[in-house]
Amino acid sequence: MIDFTSIQQMLEDTKTGGLPLWQNIMVSDCARQGIDRTLSWGQMERLLDAMEQADRDYRDTDRSVSGLVGGDGGRMARYGGGDDTLCGPFLSEVMAGALRMGECNACMKRIVAAPTAGSCGVLPAVLLPCGRRFGLPREQMIRALYVSAGFGMVIANRASISGAEGGCQAEVGSAAAMAAAALVFLMGGTDEMMANACAMGVKNLLGLVCDPVGGLVEVPCVKRNVIGAMDALSAAQMALAGITSRVPPDQVLDAMREVGDALPHSLKETGKGGLAATPFGKQYAPEL
Repeated sequence: MIDFTSIQQMLEDTKTGGLPLWQNIMVSDCARQGIDRTLSWGQMERLLDAMEQADRDYRDTDRSVSGLVGGDGGRMARYGGGDDTLCGPFLSEVMAGALRMGECNACMKRIVAAPTAGSCGVLPAVLLPCGRRFGLPREQMIRALYVSAGFGMVIANRASISGAEGGCQAEVGSAAAMAAAALVFLMGGTDEMMANACAMGVKNLLGLVCDPVGGLVEVPCVKRNVIGAMDALSAAQMALAGITSRVPPDQVLDAMREVGDALPHSLKETGKGGLAATPFGKQYAPEL
């Protein structure tokens, strides 16, 4: 557990302590868990290993038990390998990665909840291709995970990371915010840029409901991981360009909490509203 309840507090504490943000987050995590830095680093490295392994182990012939999910990660990878794609090779690689990881989750494979299983595709979908594209050292990738964890803990403390509590904004929205901050770190941005990227990532998906067909974390969840990854990239790019969130980051998170509280019960992972309540959703649910 990381002991930060606001982004402002986390940034001010970092300036006072004189450590890089990622290291301040690690030190705080060690203090809360009662572990040393070597053990903490090893735990984070194993998370990166698990993300990479899940991506490698993906098989586009796998299908979830429901039959709703499977194969789309492979389809996107094949399409993205062409010369005339709409989004180009890098964005196509990110999209394929998000689909692969979401499908691995639906097919009961080993994934990293980042911050949840339903939003597991966002962070690895942007971090792994970014690392490959820019030839980033493994140590830098692990540091980026600390950054994402710090922002994720503030979101969990101040708002929510639970779809049942706050809607999909709390799962995919939080994942996008965490990934956006990590991307800014990897690209050499400032702590303030990371905070603004986090805020913009949340704002872009504010109000997103949780409406899984059949109550399963499959439809529309897997494809929303793609949207979350695109959100993270756009938020990070805006922040790196010097664009700021006009609403302060902590106030964005407070708004996220208020919106989540205001969402009807049917739109918070009950499988009773939104897409789950469409003719398709109603027809399919009994079969599950």
